[in-house]
Amino acid sequence: MIIIDDLLSAPFRGLLWIFQEVAEAAEKEQEAEGDRIRDRLRDLYMLLETGQISEDEFDAEEAGLLDRLDEIEAEEGRGEAFAADEDDDDDEDDADDEDDAVDDGDMDAGEPDDDEPPG
Repeated sequence: MIIIDDLLSAPFRGLLWIFQEVAEAAEKEQEAEGDRIRDRLRDLYMLLETGQISEDEFDAEEAGLLDRLDEIEAEEGRGEAFAADEDDDDDEDDADDEDDAVDDGDMDAGEPDDDEPPG
């Protein structure tokens, strides 16, 4: 029976392996692109310091490179956040419970007591 189960699940395990390999390749490509952008930024700073490009040229190219670098880092952050969310499924409710307890105690904090006259 175990052999039949292995035979039936083999295509799915193979497909999963392919998806993992593609994801790893894409991640390595993003890291390489980030390194290339950082190298280009270093080159730009050197060109600016030596006077080979103007500040306007520097600013224009730097802005585009920094925007792309921010996009790459945000995508990497989403991937890490997704992995962390898978590990901490029940932590979300704990924070809400603490807030609820604090909010319930302060419901009548701004209202005058019935025993005291207004004024």
